[in-house]
Amino acid sequence: MPSVLIVDDLLSIHEMLEAVIQPTGFATAFATDGEKGLVRYKAERFDLVLADIDMKPMDGITLLKQLKLYDPKAIIIIMTAYASTDSAVQALKYGAFDYLQKPFRVDELIATLKRGMEFKQFQAERANAESGLPATYSVDVESRLIGQSQPIKKLIQQIKKLATVRTPVLLAGESGTGKKTVAELLHAAGGAGGDVPFVRIDCALSTEDSFREGLVGQNGAGGTWVQQAKGGTLLLQHPQCLSLELQRELVSVLRNAGQGFRLVCTTSEDLEKLTDEGKFHDELFYRVASLPVHLPPLRERTKDVPLLVKHFITKATNPFFDTNLIEFSDDAMATLTAYHWPGNLTELNQVVSKIAATTEARVVTSQQLPMRLRELKSWPSLEEYLVGQRKQYTDMVLHACHDDKAQAAKVLGIDASELG
Repeated sequence: MPSVLIVDDLLSIHEMLEAVIQPTGFATAFATDGEKGLVRYKAERFDLVLADIDMKPMDGITLLKQLKLYDPKAIIIIMTAYASTDSAVQALKYGAFDYLQKPFRVDELIATLKRGMEFKQFQAERANAESGLPATYSVDVESRLIGQSQPIKKLIQQIKKLATVRTPVLLAGESGTGKKTVAELLHAAGGAGGDVPFVRIDCALSTEDSFREGLVGQNGAGGTWVQQAKGGTLLLQHPQCLSLELQRELVSVLRNAGQGFRLVCTTSEDLEKLTDEGKFHDELFYRVASLPVHLPPLRERTKDVPLLVKHFITKATNPFFDTNLIEFSDDAMATLTAYHWPGNLTELNQVVSKIAATTEARVVTSQQLPMRLRELKSWPSLEEYLVGQRKQYTDMVLHACHDDKAQAAKVLGIDASELG
């Protein structure tokens, strides 16, 4: 039976929470302040911690920090009675799983606890995968994420690990790196069948009124797009394009209706930087960026170019012969591999597909490639090339060290701070 440690200085809150939580299958334990809560957690360990923010002598934020220092994987939900959400956002920043604003509804409380347990299970499965133990799920994503490089292998592993958790995911990467494809894979990998909704919204398009109607709806209960996504996935592309006011309203929707669907956001911008600059709503950032996934640009996975070329060829149609018979000469492939691909997979697909559909020769030479690919000024400088190679090697070492930066830094002979 999953266990919840409730930390609140009001005994009436203990009694009320025990009455509504225990019938749903959670065991409850109590502490009357942050210090006692910390001592009890260390002595007994609990699956979840539900803590009030306003306590003495140790308040909820301090307890949160101390618990995260002791156990970085602790799942902590903060309760706050303040009308302002500043303290709640601060809690999210310091690693709280979520917060509940008093007075909260019972169904909201139980849904948040269940999501916390779901995330805890995800953490356990990820730890099992990294330790070599068999995971409890298996997702075939290799057929759509083509490649054998370390960056793409790492991405495939991340998708498999994220398959069973409904916590919001942020997919960040340059234009054309395949963010929409990964979002679709996450949707399908979560056991979603063909009848489960997948709602895709591009926030860079249409008017603010239409977004408010589709996302926020009447009284902030969630608009038509949110209702359509219930039980499935809501994909928000370029959320930084929404106004700050609409972002604030979206936060309210996610608090009220966010348990009914999986939220996936995609961006080519640095949302953390935009948040620091006041250009992106802070609470929205901490809600959508709890599980960030970086999609590598093509120039960091040049080893995959020949495999991608072959894949894109098979999707083309040629009036003269079967496209499966088309080959790229060594010099053509060398040119394709050396090019820096600012448009990433989208650009490579366009180039290969056009050539495969129009060539009258089975062997494509470098002279048939677009001029921009053959011009030396379009190639990366030696310094840029070496930086890319260094990053690939660094990613490979980090992967081998299971993302342990201290161990990876020791292998690389650098300071751990250089790994970000």
